[in-house]
Amino acid sequence: MFRHAAKLLRRPVPTTSPAASAVSRRPFSSDLPAAETADPAFVEAWKKLVPNIEPPKTPLSFMQPRPATPASIPTKLTVNFVLPYASELSAKEVDMVIVPATTGQLGVLPGHVPTIAELRPGLMSVHDGNDVTKYFVSSGFAFIHANSFADIIAVEAVPIDRIDANLVQKGLAEFTQKVNSASTDLEKAEAQIGVDVHSALNSALTG
Repeated sequence: MFRHAAKLLRRPVPTTSPAASAVSRRPFSSDLPAAETADPAFVEAWKKLVPNIEPPKTPLSFMQPRPATPASIPTKLTVNFVLPYASELSAKEVDMVIVPATTGQLGVLPGHVPTIAELRPGLMSVHDGNDVTKYFVSSGFAFIHANSFADIIAVEAVPIDRIDANLVQKGLAEFTQKVNSASTDLEKAEAQIGVDVHSALNSALTG
């Protein structure tokens, strides 16, 4: 089977149907140009139906254009770090960011391949020269783009220096006791979540 792999890779993709033709011409995500701030198809359709009224603003109208993928790897990684109620970092240029992915600690440098990573409770660190800012994040997602931009969305996050180690130890002991005394699977599962989060908090403080 492997002896024929090279022949299969060299075989041209059939383009007999419009769908197949469109797929074959679709560019890679790293080759995409900067995004427009308005949807031309929507604007054109609106003007045909209501030519005397300006088209309404769409969410895309309020977004900044996405920078195109540079020809060479930038020296900095641009990070956006947002929570449901606040923006911790907005277009912050840094050297590296390390996030707690479910598959392990994920280090992101400029030029990182496009990646989507689910976050687990753990330590996130932002490196800018000799300065390192650390956060504890509960969960969320990290979107790494081909243009050396990283969008990190967390459900909850707090700077590590604002966490009380004594309260973490107390909470860990309480939830461990609840796991041992749980009478139902639901109670045990809820208590185990508390143990996992407080264990991650403790590791972030001591690691």
